[in-house]
Amino acid sequence: MKNKHIGSNFDNFLQKEGLLEVASATATKRVIAHQVQQLMKEKHLTKQEMTARMGIKNRLQLDRLLNPDNVSVTLLTLEKTANALGKKLEVQFV
Repeated sequence: MKNKHIGSNFDNFLQKEGLLEVASATATKRVIAHQVQQLMKEKHLTKQEMTARMGIKNRLQLDRLLNPDNVSVTLLTLEKTANALGKKLEVQFV
């Protein structure tokens, strides 16, 4: 018996299973969380300092951003994060 998935790509499989968007969002969020953590480390910023730079009152918002498994993040939060790190946010469709 032949495997129907041999020769297909993983994106096609995820699409058929209805999981492509979730998998893509999770992968993107993990990259963002990692990049923010690395930049904070390079700049020797604590979470308290980062929260102050972002102009947010509650550190939970930063914790959600740094959580690689939480894909819920707003563009405003990303923009505040970029500004706090001295970076520019770029979003594009490819």
